[in-house]
Amino acid sequence: MTASEQTKTAIVFPGMGPSGFSEVGRFLTLDPFARKRLAEADDALGYSVFDRLRDSEDDYSEATQIAFLVNSMASADRAEQEHGLVPDLCVGPSFGQKAAAAYVGSLPFAEVVRLTAELARCELAYFTEEYRDAVTHTFVRTPQEKLTEILAGLGERGEWYDYSGYLDDGFFMVSLREKELDGFKKAISQAGGYSMYTMVPAVHAPAFAELRRRAAEEILPKYDILDPKLPVVTDQDGTIVTTADALRTMLLDTFDLPIHWPKVVDTLKGAGVSKMYITGPDNLFHRLDRTKSNFEVVTVGPGKRSRPARKR
Repeated sequence: MTASEQTKTAIVFPGMGPSGFSEVGRFLTLDPFARKRLAEADDALGYSVFDRLRDSEDDYSEATQIAFLVNSMASADRAEQEHGLVPDLCVGPSFGQKAAAAYVGSLPFAEVVRLTAELARCELAYFTEEYRDAVTHTFVRTPQEKLTEILAGLGERGEWYDYSGYLDDGFFMVSLREKELDGFKKAISQAGGYSMYTMVPAVHAPAFAELRRRAAEEILPKYDILDPKLPVVTDQDGTIVTTADALRTMLLDTFDLPIHWPKVVDTLKGAGVSKMYITGPDNLFHRLDRTKSNFEVVTVGPGKRSRPARKR
């Protein structure tokens, strides 16, 4: 591997996690990069995202999703201006795919804003009709063999579950029925694991093929997706995307395929990436052992002071 290959940089747009209005709203109001992006989002949608965000009580409402997108793009703007960021590859795990699509030029930012709003409405309609009691639970420190036993118990009782994410060693996301959640959390605890948070509605589950179909047939055809100007690494299997068709497939895969962060890390390492900028409100990916042990990580986003974390 040459010296130039060893110093490649990746930009990562994080997935969404629970967040409060106070921190998000403060960033949207005070940060100059966020204010600019917010104005663009308001123009694209024809309403005040901030006003709807303030009135929202849902962690994953349309306005909350748009605000997260705005803050992620604003953080990338800051990373470029203040850090001189010129990345070689782009990654957008989970919801971060939307910001990634805008950043690499596959869709203009205004269109990504409208796409995000339309997909949020599509998801709301789907989960009002189907899998109304489905949740996705995130947990850590759980050995694979123990988790396999726990899930086998669910299967033996005829209960549905799907893997929704492989984040790190012992770190998973599993979708299941809400009525099974308390028992599942207890079993995780007994196995030595630690429950983090639960997402409603559920995400990234193979059972949601119908949601993928709706997005593919009713929404994405409205948008003219272009070849990315920067290679994008898919969060499902670490494939490097360089065409519009592959990027469109990636956007659809997020509905019914689990995240696999270890495969993303393997691809980035194989491409010679040694430094990673995580741009946006991230409470997860920069903390993962697999991230910290393989890259010099710089976090840029709400609640952060653009500080680097040393590679271990």
